[in-house]
Amino acid sequence: MGNFSRDPILLTPGPLTTSLATRMAMLRDWGSWDSAFNAVTGMVRDRLLAVVEAAGSHVCVPMQGSGTFAVEAAVNTLVPRDGHLLVLVNGAYGTRLAKLAGMMGRRVSVLESAEDVPAPVAAVDTRLRDDPSITHVALVHCETSTGILNPLAEVAEGVARAGRRLIVDAMSSFGALPIDARSLPFDALIAASGKCIEGPPGMGFAFVRRDVLERCAGNSTSLSLDLHDQWHYMERTTQWRFTPPTHVVVALSAALEQFEAEGGQAARHARYARNCEVLVRGMEELGFRPFLSSGVQAPIIVTFHAPADPRYGFREFYDRVRDKGFILYPGKLTQVETFRVGCIGAIGPDEMRHAVNAVRDTLVEMGIRHAGPA
Repeated sequence: MGNFSRDPILLTPGPLTTSLATRMAMLRDWGSWDSAFNAVTGMVRDRLLAVVEAAGSHVCVPMQGSGTFAVEAAVNTLVPRDGHLLVLVNGAYGTRLAKLAGMMGRRVSVLESAEDVPAPVAAVDTRLRDDPSITHVALVHCETSTGILNPLAEVAEGVARAGRRLIVDAMSSFGALPIDARSLPFDALIAASGKCIEGPPGMGFAFVRRDVLERCAGNSTSLSLDLHDQWHYMERTTQWRFTPPTHVVVALSAALEQFEAEGGQAARHARYARNCEVLVRGMEELGFRPFLSSGVQAPIIVTFHAPADPRYGFREFYDRVRDKGFILYPGKLTQVETFRVGCIGAIGPDEMRHAVNAVRDTLVEMGIRHAGPA
């Protein structure tokens, strides 16, 4: 039987299920140049900086659009036009980062590892030693295409030791995994509203070292994606350069209040870790096998091998689970068939148990007796 008494729970890496208080914050209209809205923007920027203890060293520059907009803006602004970016790739989002940097005309090199293998720290050190032309390194902290956690601290230490600059895509880790700008050297760290802070999608933001950003005027090849210009204009006027996502900003402000009330990053991580534990245990009891080993699995999104049973098809599987109130996510791997289940959002272990039950009932309806891979 379908469950249409409420909105489906989004077991995805974003957009994700938000709280009623966050959704309620979007019921009011705001003037984009009004002082009250500008004050909300300022408070959001300050609160975001506090999540990574970056207030003394970095500035928070918000950017309209999805997280990819903010990643592209950061690369376009921080990497000089004659710079050389080394991108560490073990999934689709690292591949995307390399692609967008190349489309901006930057020189790009790629250090690739398998999708179930964390970024190789020793190989990064060797590449930086052997190629002095590399000016910047880019890393996806939690690669959302699989859920793998990359060794951010170790990579950051090596990049700093080599005298290079680090850009971090923390889209799926910011707010849930510990990141401390006081001890972690990075020039820029990028995230977005619709992830682990549990706001709606529509706004990215970058934490950039103030002394670095001050020297980046003229680097960007894009007007809209110029972080230096966006930051300079906000500092001078308190306003956004172009029409801001007003409802998203105020909803993110409400989500940040709830984030702080819950206990901040540590509490958010604990809830997501419990969600992940309940999910993986329940799915394994049904016969599913996670793609990643537990040692490299972040508690953000879990990739599962698709059942080898010929009666399995993702579209039917997805539709039947959705009819029971849960939205899953398709796989993003090219070599094996998978699907993904998110552990983040305004949900807890009870929702994860109900999701596993929905998957169990779906297997029965589809006549699938063995959920394991070939």
